[in-house]
Amino acid sequence: MRETATVSRLKVLLLGGTAEASALAQRIAEDGRFDGALSLAGVTRSPKASPLRTRIGGFGGADGLARYLREHGTGALVDATHPFAAAMSANAAAAAATAGVPCLAVCRPAWTEQAGDRWVRVADMPAAAAALGAAARTVLLTVGRKDLAPFRGMAQHRYIVRSVDPPLPEDLPRNASFIAARGPFAVEEEERLMRTHRIETVVTKNSGGSATAAKITAARQLGLPVVMVERPQATGAPVSTVDEAWDWLVARHAEAAPARRGV
Repeated sequence: MRETATVSRLKVLLLGGTAEASALAQRIAEDGRFDGALSLAGVTRSPKASPLRTRIGGFGGADGLARYLREHGTGALVDATHPFAAAMSANAAAAAATAGVPCLAVCRPAWTEQAGDRWVRVADMPAAAAALGAAARTVLLTVGRKDLAPFRGMAQHRYIVRSVDPPLPEDLPRNASFIAARGPFAVEEEERLMRTHRIETVVTKNSGGSATAAKITAARQLGLPVVMVERPQATGAPVSTVDEAWDWLVARHAEAAPARRGV
């Protein structure tokens, strides 16, 4: 049975932008033990509505975030940002250490190669662009609108660019078409997309999770190569599920409750 809102509440700052963050936000909002706020970087122009009060934009680096944590009496920081938001995660860990606030990172497991996959693993976007080679081909780019610059130098290819928000026209490769879409996607839809546009190669980040995994399955079933951009090295040892993160928050509430009651 959940405690009521009369119980001393733990202030939680949730750094979001992922499906895991959305699920945690819902749990926090529904539980009277917590007073939660959600922070979004502002990368997505029309983010999904959240049940938590929401702030959008940066903090001014690790020092600015540490100052925010102190000023707002934050009792727990949860970093549930995108697996490729390495700078934000590093700032979160540093800020929490400076402010003396318990911090947890939530990072979904990466996708793993399966039988039938044709992955070309690369370290970054310039390497992904180079991996497409000199011969012209039709490429499905699902890397995010901020990571298109390296592909503008590979103008021999035809690109289908898909992201939640449209890139600026000048950011698109010369021979590119844009599709606005937000996951989750079904395998059948992804296969139809690849067949319709005669996709020959898929380029993606190894974001993990189920919302966009269908493109990996579709590429496997169609025998298409996937240029897979590997994740930056994670800091610390994050948990991988919403349930684990929730158990951690409940434990933080129990630990902090005596101090908040003045015991």
